[in-house]
Amino acid sequence: MIQLDQKIYLYALVLLPIMVVGFLMLQIWKKKAQQRFSEPDLLKKLAPNKSNFKNILKLIIQVLGVGCVVLALVNPKAGTKLETVQREGVDIVFAVDVSKSMLAEDIAPNRMEKAKRLVSEIINELASDRIGIIAYAAQAYPQLPITTDYGAAKMFLQGMNTEMLSSQGTAISDAIELATTYYNDAAQTNRVLFIVSDGEDHSNGNATAAVSKALDANIKIFTVGVGTEKGGPIPIREKGVLERLKRDAEGEVVITKLQQTTLLDIAQEGNGQYIDGSNTAQAVAQIKEALNQMDKMAFEAKQFSDYKDQFQWFLGAALVLFLLDLFIFEGKTAWIARLNLFNEKEEEV
Repeated sequence: MIQLDQKIYLYALVLLPIMVVGFLMLQIWKKKAQQRFSEPDLLKKLAPNKSNFKNILKLIIQVLGVGCVVLALVNPKAGTKLETVQREGVDIVFAVDVSKSMLAEDIAPNRMEKAKRLVSEIINELASDRIGIIAYAAQAYPQLPITTDYGAAKMFLQGMNTEMLSSQGTAISDAIELATTYYNDAAQTNRVLFIVSDGEDHSNGNATAAVSKALDANIKIFTVGVGTEKGGPIPIREKGVLERLKRDAEGEVVITKLQQTTLLDIAQEGNGQYIDGSNTAQAVAQIKEALNQMDKMAFEAKQFSDYKDQFQWFLGAALVLFLLDLFIFEGKTAWIARLNLFNEKEEEV
């Protein structure tokens, strides 16, 4: 397990592309200046030992050296001991809608990004609860099993998008049914499912049966609505550029709206609560209050302890690279030049 002690220094990695761009600009300037001074063939005769490869090699070494210095400042820490600790909490599963309707921009920046931010902020407020993540569109797929690793949860969460599932549509019932298989602790009395969605459901009324099955498994279902009742079109983008708006079979622009009634019904039937996700802070506060009112169950979890600094390895590598850079000269290496690997020397007649 790796922790980053000073993440703020990661911004210094922007120096690396700046170094590369600066090198390229310098080479272009040098080439233009040399062309004004003399012909290329004459320059080769005036400086026969000049090596173009050495300049690139020195740049690579310098970039690696600066990168190692930045990583040393960040100070990665490695967990050296895995221990078992006692925790108290509830088991929470997030089912996130990744259907195309979540691309609608009726809520900034769009429904998908809003949903991810909501879940991320909820995770930030958790302490000892276990969490899992499901992605669903026309079908539901597991993303992260029940775990106490919040860092991994956020990583999987950020990778979620509307392109990750090929089958499109929205089947809330599939998400609920998959969630019932997530809770592996039979003794856990408080099991919570958060459905984060715009409420569109193409499961032909199967959601009611799925909710009933979830209740039998002691799962409370909360729904978080993302979107507006006014709705908006679904933009289709290619490489971030708007190409067109989604249209139906008749050629009309599709307007997707928040189906609040559907989400309210599921929450009521699931012995939970509907939460408006338009205001992130208010939604997170409501969810936090609801979770605090639930009984916590004690369970064992493994976590790393005794983290040790690893900056010295990166600092040592940087020193070696900078020393190597000092001993590499821009001229050609004599013994390599004698090998004539690229047939640079003309054959004597």
